[in-house]
Amino acid sequence: MEIDSIDTLQEALRAHMYIADRGLATAVFLALRLHRPLLLEGEAGVGKTEVAKVLAALLQTDLIRLQCYEGLDVHHAVYEWNYARQMLHLRLAETRQERPTETELFGPEFLLRRPLLQAIEHGGTPPVLLIDELDRSDDEFEAYLLEVLSDFQITIPEIGTIRAEQPPVVVLTSNRTREVHDALKRRCLYYWIDYPAFDKELQIVHARQPQAPERLAAQVTAFIQELRRVELYKIPGVAETLDWTAALVALDQQALELDVVNETLGVVLKYQDDVSKVRGARAQQILDHVRTEHR
Repeated sequence: MEIDSIDTLQEALRAHMYIADRGLATAVFLALRLHRPLLLEGEAGVGKTEVAKVLAALLQTDLIRLQCYEGLDVHHAVYEWNYARQMLHLRLAETRQERPTETELFGPEFLLRRPLLQAIEHGGTPPVLLIDELDRSDDEFEAYLLEVLSDFQITIPEIGTIRAEQPPVVVLTSNRTREVHDALKRRCLYYWIDYPAFDKELQIVHARQPQAPERLAAQVTAFIQELRRVELYKIPGVAETLDWTAALVALDQQALELDVVNETLGVVLKYQDDVSKVRGARAQQILDHVRTEHR
């Protein structure tokens, strides 16, 4: 698909059921045009990961995902050697009374390609490389990413430097549990995705849960908006809004009722302290306000 303007991109995202405001669409458009990585920060559940998924669908290309975690290293993110296959090759060589060279044993055919190398070596249409929850990784891995994101190349000592024929579309996400280093940020375009306002969130619900009755969709969205004003351990994101809407539709609800709200709070809130704080009187108070606004 030819994306020649921000408006075109915004409409294409909407067609793929992703409601992006002008600022986010601009950041994505520039990342595509300038071949720069895009770093998306924001609270969990606001749609950062979904940007990469929708982009892959929109560009009709592969999505290659690297899920970050503490202790992530080169062997899991880039490559490692297929030792079992190397040993088999050695044993076969012994039966033939041959002695394989180091070059033979450490050739491309014995390489297990992990997400970063897959993205660099990908042929045809450049893939979308999603480096998800970068803030969960260690400083050492973040430093390693500098070479990859600067020159889109990976150095393997036994083989040499592998360069991308065409750079992948790179989307990095962070929940900001720690700060990403400035050196890495300088190589990226940046955008903060905030919790959406009521109208935008309602549009998202309509796009993702079109089967939901209008009244229910509006009340769920308004309830979640009010919940975000409560001092909670984990504030619900858009993902929870969509999950709750789907759950209530599955229960054949046409509108919010206190009993059902209390029974399904576990779809929205993931900590018992938060559930206890909201269930009962607080839920009734929020529901009364929501009903006044969205009868």
